[in-house]
Amino acid sequence: MAREVWARGDAYEAYVGRWSRRVAAEFVRWLDVPAGRRWLDVGCGTGALSATVLTLTDPAEVTGVDPSEGFLAMAHAEVADPRVSFLTGDARVLPLPDGRFDAVVSGLALNFVPEPGQAAAEFVRVAAPGAVVAAYVWDYAEGMELMRHFWDAAAALDPASAELDEGRRFPICRPGPLRALWTDAGLVDVSVGPIDIPTVFTGFEDYWEPFLGGQGAAPAYTVSLGEEGAAVRDLLRDRLPSNPDGAIELSARAWAVRGYVQGA
Repeated sequence: MAREVWARGDAYEAYVGRWSRRVAAEFVRWLDVPAGRRWLDVGCGTGALSATVLTLTDPAEVTGVDPSEGFLAMAHAEVADPRVSFLTGDARVLPLPDGRFDAVVSGLALNFVPEPGQAAAEFVRVAAPGAVVAAYVWDYAEGMELMRHFWDAAAALDPASAELDEGRRFPICRPGPLRALWTDAGLVDVSVGPIDIPTVFTGFEDYWEPFLGGQGAAPAYTVSLGEEGAAVRDLLRDRLPSNPDGAIELSARAWAVRGYVQGA
């Protein structure tokens, strides 16, 4: 069955990008990094977190790294600031020197790295003494409701689809594993906390249309079903809570983790 496809930035924005930007703002405020610092955004995607860093922290520079050329093209187009540069690269082998950055961050990407421990070690390698290293991931198993409702409906119709459910595939997206990953990387003063945001859809079509864009596990699965996807759509239409005006009020939770590189 189809797994993640990450190539089109516009389709990603329609699916979860519009929500991830709100999480990014809460995350950056939580880090409370002073102005004038050097930031690295690993798995920068379409540039949502990098743009938020620019808006909220007045950094000296921001470097974004991502393996998707399609996402980076959108990041280049959307984040026009001379302090920002975007590079193609792998989180496990960052094309950057040791000890370069004051803040190393990653938004909604770490669970897609095949060896997250190797990525965490790279985050620490490129961080300066005393730097903050932090990341956030969706709470796929429970709190990311727009996806949770989808996979519950899909599994009711096609039990085999459960193997694609991010809540089952990514056990790292929980507080305990995140804390252990940071601690094992040698970071100190590690803390983990939730970031909750409302995800309100104007109606069912506003909720459903992004699943037709093919970006991400659930949309890729939907596209692979062809006309049979209508059964999932109809079951979701019956199951999703809605207001008298048709609006669908859900919420999204991300788990955020931060720690610090020991000082010199």
